[in-house]
Amino acid sequence: QVQVVESGGGLVQAGGSLRLSCAASRSIFSINIMGWYRQAPGKQRELVASITSGGSTNYADSLKGRFAISRSIGKNTVYLQMNSLTADDTAVYYCHADLGIRGGEYWGQGTQVTVSS
Repeated sequence: QVQVVESGGGLVQAGGSLRLSCAASRSIFSINIMGWYRQAPGKQRELVASITSGGSTNYADSLKGRFAISRSIGKNTVYLQMNSLTADDTAVYYCHADLGIRGGEYWGQGTQVTVSS
């Protein structure tokens, strides 16, 4: 099992930046994939970005170039740097940990990001 806790959300003006953090309760080397998802009001939850235990990254096509996922091994933390934010980025952002078939999947409680235009 793993617990993941997000932080860093808030209110930001359009064009601004935010960095979200996701702290895991175990070594992120032991987590197959960690990812960031978001869910806007009235929309389905969607993948934003993910990073594997080996460090490979994946992004939603529409967000490439503006968002960047990274990690700190020593802090067991994954980050999401978000730049040039627009109102369309307003959503609850969730951290996700995939431990594989036997380990299961875990979600954080979410952190609200609101971009004012």
